[in-house]
This record gives sequence, C-alpha cells and structure tokens, in this order.
Amino acid sequence: MTWTPQPLLDTMEITISDPILLKTAFHHKSYLNEYQGGDIQSNEKLEFLGDSVLSLITSHYLYTHYPLHNEGEYTDIKAAIVRTESLADAAAQLGLGELLFLSKGEEDNGGRTQKSLLADCFEALLAVIYLDKGYEVAASFVERFLFRNKLDGIVSEKLYMPSKNILQEYYQGLRKQLPEYRIETEEGPQHDKTYTISVFAEGKLIGSGTGKSKKEAEEVAARAALQRLNL
Repeated sequence: MTWTPQPLLDTMEITISDPILLKTAFHHKSYLNEYQGGDIQSNEKLEFLGDSVLSLITSHYLYTHYPLHNEGEYTDIKAAIVRTESLADAAAQLGLGELLFLSKGEEDNGGRTQKSLLADCFEALLAVIYLDKGYEVAASFVERFLFRNKLDGIVSEKLYMPSKNILQEYYQGLRKQLPEYRIETEEGPQHDKTYTISVFAEGKLIGSGTGKSKKEAEEVAARAALQRLNL
C-alpha cells in the first residue's frame, strides 16, 4: 500500500521529525510475520509508553480542571475517558485505521476497524508525539482529539459513576430506601463461577444481570434497572 501520513499530520497540525518512528506507530505485530527484509519493529513498545503518557496527561488534566472532585472520582472519570471504545473512536476520526500495516489475515478480519487495534495505535501515536515534541504538545493533542466534546459531558452527566451507584442515589433521594441485590443462580466450578443477580426496589424486580463475579453481575443488573427506569 502507498503510505501517506501527511493528511494526518495536517489534521493534527503537528510535524514529526522522525518519519521512521512515526511509521513504527502503525506497524501491527501481525505485519512483522509477513514482512520480508529490513529491521522493523511493531508498535507494541510505543503503545506501552503511550498508555503511561495518556494516564499522566489525563490525571494532570483532571487535577487542574476539576479541583473539587476527589481521587476516587478521578479514577472513575479517567477509566471512562481512556477506555478502548473512546480511544478507538478518536483513532477512527483521525483515520488511523487506513494507515495501519497489517498482515493479510488481520486485514481480511477487519483489522482496520477493530477497536482494540485502533486504540493501541492511538496510544502508539501519542508516544511518538511525546518523544518527538514533548509533553505539552502531546497533552494538547489528547485534549483536542480525545477530551474535547467528551470529557465535560462525562463529568457533568456523571457518566463515570458505576450504574449501581447511580441507582442507589436515585432510590435514596426519591424513596429513602436502598435497592436490594439477590443472588438468583451461582453456576460453575469454584475458580470459574458465573453469577446471576437480580435487583429489587420496594419489593419489585427492576433488573437482572449475569457476570463472572458478584460485583460484575450487580453492575449489569443495575444497568438493566437504569434502562428500565429511563435513567
């Protein structure tokens, strides 16, 4: 394929002085299995660095822009904004999938639109920007292409809160009574159990959920209850 990163660089309004490093950010590990000749690397190490850089940028941003929130809320907000789906959406908007180097098998399996590959590529690209341009430019890139039009909404609408917490606040404020969670079934061996849990309010079933832990099943049940209540 003809690799043309210039439109991406124009969109980002960032110039990268090391074209080899930039290209490495788009080398999926599957591509190395089929590539013949030369000494190339996958984007895995860059993705590792980018993950850490993104964590620092996000933590710094939350600390400076949302001083009234506590560390527990910071953790939940960060998890909501840097999850795979959010990174993949940002990567798709930048067109990163079109620039990926993939094996034929990965290509045939829809690798260019696979969320995990796109998220990893976004983090690898962030690492390149950080190494080539420094923290401030990297932070500006994240704020522009990941945080903008997303982070404020997540915070203001409390979308970072676990469904179980939202449901509890609703009933505590409206009914002065907490929802009750009951285990319906518990299946599988001790090391690999699956739980089905139902949540009740005022004696009525309002949601059920299944998960590999009680906590996960309760969260799924609470999410189902919120959907039923249109919350």
